[in-house]
Amino acid sequence: MAVKRKRRVNYMRIFYVVMAFLIILLMIYGVSLILKSSDTEETYKEAVENSADREQIVIEYPTEPQYPKIDYPDNSGEITKFGNDITSKAGVLINVTDNKIIAGRDQEKVIYPASMTKVMTLIVAVENMESLDDTFTMTQEILEPLVDADASRAGFEVGETVTIKDMLYGAVLPSGADATVGLAVKLCGSEENFVKLMNEKAEYLGLENTHFMNTSGLHDENHYTTSVEMAMIMEYAMQNELCREVLSTYQYTTSRTKEHPEGIKLESTMFGRMYGDEVEGALIEAGKTGYTDEAENCLVTYGTKGGKEYVSVTSLSYDYWLTIHDAFNIYANYIEPKSEINIVAE
Repeated sequence: MAVKRKRRVNYMRIFYVVMAFLIILLMIYGVSLILKSSDTEETYKEAVENSADREQIVIEYPTEPQYPKIDYPDNSGEITKFGNDITSKAGVLINVTDNKIIAGRDQEKVIYPASMTKVMTLIVAVENMESLDDTFTMTQEILEPLVDADASRAGFEVGETVTIKDMLYGAVLPSGADATVGLAVKLCGSEENFVKLMNEKAEYLGLENTHFMNTSGLHDENHYTTSVEMAMIMEYAMQNELCREVLSTYQYTTSRTKEHPEGIKLESTMFGRMYGDEVEGALIEAGKTGYTDEAENCLVTYGTKGGKEYVSVTSLSYDYWLTIHDAFNIYANYIEPKSEINIVAE
């Protein structure tokens, strides 16, 4: 019996030693977790701070813009008022070469730019991108609200990976809101941050009556401009070789993807309704259309005639085709010498 009791005592001692060892291990593990948690928290704080720094950098416009700002055109001379041949309720014709307003109607009236907005979107995207070959994957979060709003779209699909170049053309030619929001999220993290750059650009250009709320031109009471200031935005865009190329393109096919093995054939909403040379002696080189119920039909164009360059803007037109005819009539009847219009029947 004494032997058995001694063995039992030994077992108890071993048990207590093991338990003490386990308790020590648990204490060491607990301390390590606390230290690790502290390190993780510091790392998280550092990441947040770095993220905030990156966001701050993203939404700051370059301190040295690529091109000089556009001065307000001279309106001190005689300005011809648009006649009955122009159906749009507001508009302007500016001689870019001489920086003078030649003709117009309520050219300082605040208007809704609708998809003419995308000229500014193009400017900001081109000036802030790194490479045309950079890619972005479209998401349901981007596309679903645009479908619900019945916004015009280039046709990119959820999960489709597209290039910056394809989105630039997708934004301008078919007036794709999917492309403008994709550009915004890719370049600035959100449409809101991108719009900040658009408004910074408007401020840099000295625009006094222009403000943007989105990248596409969907209606918002606080999203507005004037015919003169829209013309200034277009003039600025045409200084940039890439912007000029995109705004002057009739058709473009996007890169091949799994969702679109042949690419998407995009067509300009303006050049789809004109050749650009319908007016004798004039060439409408580039432009962007727009439409919302509130803005009605609108159009900004850039053209040449008689060795000089011009920008025309028309807004508040009740008819899709008459907006194009207004542009023809402006180049034909309000720039000397007067010229004929040769419209080819559809």
